Amino acid sequence: MRFSKREIDALTCPPGKRDALFSDTETKGFLVRVTATGAKIFLFQYRYAGKVRRLKLGEYGAVTIAQARKMAEEARGRVLAGGDPVGERKAEVVAYQASLQEQAAQAAIDALTLDVLIDRWASMALREHSAVYKREGPQRIRYNFQQFLDRPAQSLTASELQTRLDEIAAEHPTTARRLQAYARSMYAWAVKRQLVDDNPFIRLIVEGREISRDRVLTDEEVGEIWRAAGQMAYPFGPFFRLLLLTLQRRTEVAEMRWEEISPDLTTWTIPAERTKNSKAHIVHLSEPARHVLAALHRQTDPKTGAISTYVFTNTGRTPISDFSGAKERLEKLIEADPAKNSSGKEVCALPAPGWRLHDLRRTGVTVMARLGIGPHVADRVLNHVQGTIKGVAAVYQRHEFLKEREIALDRWAVHVLQLDKEAALDGASGKVVSLRSP
Repeated sequence: MRFSKREIDALTCPPGKRDALFSDTETKGFLVRVTATGAKIFLFQYRYAGKVRRLKLGEYGAVTIAQARKMAEEARGRVLAGGDPVGERKAEVVAYQASLQEQAAQAAIDALTLDVLIDRWASMALREHSAVYKREGPQRIRYNFQQFLDRPAQSLTASELQTRLDEIAAEHPTTARRLQAYARSMYAWAVKRQLVDDNPFIRLIVEGREISRDRVLTDEEVGEIWRAAGQMAYPFGPFFRLLLLTLQRRTEVAEMRWEEISPDLTTWTIPAERTKNSKAHIVHLSEPARHVLAALHRQTDPKTGAISTYVFTNTGRTPISDFSGAKERLEKLIEADPAKNSSGKEVCALPAPGWRLHDLRRTGVTVMARLGIGPHVADRVLNHVQGTIKGVAAVYQRHEFLKEREIALDRWAVHVLQLDKEAALDGASGKVVSLRSP
């Protein structure tokens, strides 16, 4: 029979069968399958490679008889030309599914920006690292690669990253090397997690000689820093002075919280999560350090009015930052300090030769040696990371030397204030008393 609407509507599946096939007499291979449920599906049947194949054309109602017939004729033409319509459709389905997978993969790649990767690395891979590494690694990558943060991490090329590293290394080769190490580690983790395909940082090089950081400030320079800090307003003026008096790390002082300081202002306990060796550290606060803190007022959040927990803050919500900018302002005050040449001698003005805030710690330890403070005590003052030590040295390693550290920081404070040309020595107590508030 030739398929027509009347003929198709009248077709039924014989009782007891799941389906039945009916052929069109006009178009060879054009069939309709009628199921026990009443569904009617148009097919095209042909032989390929010695096997019978059936190509589904569509369900009656969704496609018309004329449309199904035309599709059957087109399929027959492909068979006569040596084609395999069923195989071709399967290939199209596979290609479509592959395309969807590729699109999904590309969407995932696009979503994994460098900024997102840094966050994942910090939250998942750095759990067992030191507090300093967990803080410094992500910060360095994010700060130095700001222009790439919104780019897919997969898209960053070795060429453009090398260009950026070269820019940094031209001024700060040591910083560039540390940055490369952090980023290389992050991408290695991402490759293992199959988040990216390649680690571009393993092919990068950093030009420039590694600079040994052995800068020890002269007494004149220490005095200049102290005086200049006294001319700076809150928060950085008091911050620089406390950094100098306590000899603790920049970030530790910057993130100081009021609850870490004893009520009598004699000790400051840095919690383990904020120290480099992940151990709580007690810092003695000398008389000048107490004077700096006593002169400060608790800050508040201008938006909420809440009292800030941070000793040094601009926002009331977060600790201070932009140390480079603050250091530049400090150096300008040093350059303008009229006391520099009051002795009639030529004094080496900062910032030449260059110095870093970290040099204050090295300078303090060097001066402590001159003042008769043992190296084991000085190391405890700075809270240096201790390696594995055996024998007699292990006893020193376990000893906290709290009283000795107190004496060391008191002597250091006296030394610092003696370098201030506007400070005087209290004859009764032997203590240096500043004539100017910080």
